[in-house]
Amino acid sequence: MKKVIILSIMSMVIVSCGNGLPEIAPTLITEKLPHDSDDPAIWINKENPEQSIVFGTNKDEVNGGVYAFDLDGKIIKEKSLTGIAYPNNVDVEYGFKINDSTETDIMVFSEREKHQIRMYSIPDMTPLDNGGFKVFTEETDIEMKRPMGVSIYKNPKTEAISVFVSRKNGPVEGYLHQYSLESDSLGVHANLLRKVGKFSGKKEIEAIAVDDELGFVYCSDEGVGIRKIYADPKMGNEEISLFGGENFKKDIEGIAIATYPNGEGFIIVSNQQDHSFNFYKRSDNSYVKTLNLGTLETDGCDIVTTSLGKKFPNGLFVSMNDEKDFFYHAVDALNLK
Repeated sequence: MKKVIILSIMSMVIVSCGNGLPEIAPTLITEKLPHDSDDPAIWINKENPEQSIVFGTNKDEVNGGVYAFDLDGKIIKEKSLTGIAYPNNVDVEYGFKINDSTETDIMVFSEREKHQIRMYSIPDMTPLDNGGFKVFTEETDIEMKRPMGVSIYKNPKTEAISVFVSRKNGPVEGYLHQYSLESDSLGVHANLLRKVGKFSGKKEIEAIAVDDELGFVYCSDEGVGIRKIYADPKMGNEEISLFGGENFKKDIEGIAIATYPNGEGFIIVSNQQDHSFNFYKRSDNSYVKTLNLGTLETDGCDIVTTSLGKKFPNGLFVSMNDEKDFFYHAVDALNLK
């Protein structure tokens, strides 16, 4: 009798944690990390797409890291970084100008316990930041100095590169800071461009994603909705919209942008406690659908919609799973077209 009761309770727990949606199984699951996984970013090797890299943050206050994975989900030790003080989010960008004749792809990630962001070149993994760029330096409250989300913006007209940074706590106005990333004879610098973005005062804002082509920034005000603002400071600081709040069970988390020609595509957002993802049209941010991709408590996600070879011919979606790993889904499985 006791066994029957225990099994009944277990069944109730499983049902209560489910979202009732059919699970779309991952193409593969990465190797496990030593600490908590959080946020991925996909770097496309344009010369050899099958050699592209997925970077994923691994949270620990002393020996956190940004681990590099190949497209088989195996850790690439020589391109992984460790000894980082609680990295939260990571992003990549292409074609950062070191000088008039040299450019490199870059990776930026937050180092929360040191109140800074880090910047490395890809794929050689050389630091470009002289140890780190301090952020939110004017704050006296430690919680308001601790960076979390990062997302890089490359202006398609000027090719200027900047990074948006969110934090563990912040004011109701100017929660995000945008820093320009520039290089001169003295090295690379991060200069504050503006403070932007409203905050509800509930929970926090971590996830950020930038749509370079259309010029928008999206961020998850976790208890309220998805906020949309202009990426280019010249377009102003006014919020364009706040959407999606009614589609989430609890925390609104990681954001990925699936881009297709003519402004088509999707904004994909993790419905964390529902263990699912909500899809919105890139063109007007209207709700499209919800998918269960099998992950638990997803913090971060990323997507590319170009071919990465035979295994991912139409692109790759990567999402954090709350078991110290990341799930890879071939974009075909998401049925986006």
